[in-house]
Order: sequence, then structure tokens, then C-alpha cells
Amino acid sequence: MDSKVERNGSCLCGSVRVTAKPNSNDVGACHCVMCRRWGGGPLFAVECGSAVGFEGAEYISTFSSSEWAERGFCQVCGTHLFYRLKQDGHYAIPVGLFGDNGEWTFAEQIFIDQKPSFYSFAESTRNLTGTEVFAQYTAE
Repeated sequence: MDSKVERNGSCLCGSVRVTAKPNSNDVGACHCVMCRRWGGGPLFAVECGSAVGFEGAEYISTFSSSEWAERGFCQVCGTHLFYRLKQDGHYAIPVGLFGDNGEWTFAEQIFIDQKPSFYSFAESTRNLTGTEVFAQYTAE
């Protein structure tokens, strides 16, 4: 998959449409407590930087989930639309919005130290603890 290809998707009801250019074809899973509480399990997302646009923005609500990030969802159907860093507008978009199920590669798991023991994945991935994730952002 060409990571510079524009991808289109939508929420469950179609009120919000998203257009994005993912940084790569890699999918990451976040096991942090907030992501699991937000969606009932890990968040599977693709990194899109700030190359994201929305139609139907009037249907998007945001929740400030921490000092550094917010989460967006559709007001009509509740679909999770994004995780966004407040400082630089970096988006992680749930991969399921795009529907390109066969073109993605499960490549990374973050907050692996917060993953509960009742599930695991067979794929071999890059695994980062919460401390390692935060260190990446403070090193830049």
C-alpha cells in the first residue's frame, strides 16, 4: 500500500467523513487504560500526522482526555473518530474507519505494560511501554 495515498472513511452512520494520508501502512494497538476504557479494548489506529480532513465537522464532539491529547467522536452514532495530540495536531485514526482491511500491517503495540493478561496477539510487533512512548515525544 502506498502510504501517501489518500484514504477515505466514515463513521457508522455516515454523518462524519474522514480523509487522511496515513504515514505508513502500519497499524498500532494502544493498550493504555484510557484507550481500553474508551473503546472496550485496545485502540487499533494508523498514524496520520496532521494530514486529516473532516466533512460533517458539526457532528464531531471532542473530549479532553489528558493534558496532552483529546479524542473525537460522532455525536450521532458515537463512532470513535480520532485521538489527537493537542500540541501539534497529530492524529491517530482508528483503522476500521477506512475499511481497507487487507492492506494494513499490524506492526506496533504501545503501553504494552498496561495490557491486561486476558488477551494477546499472535503477530510479532514492536512493543513499547508507556515510559518508552513518552520518551519518544520528549526526545524530539
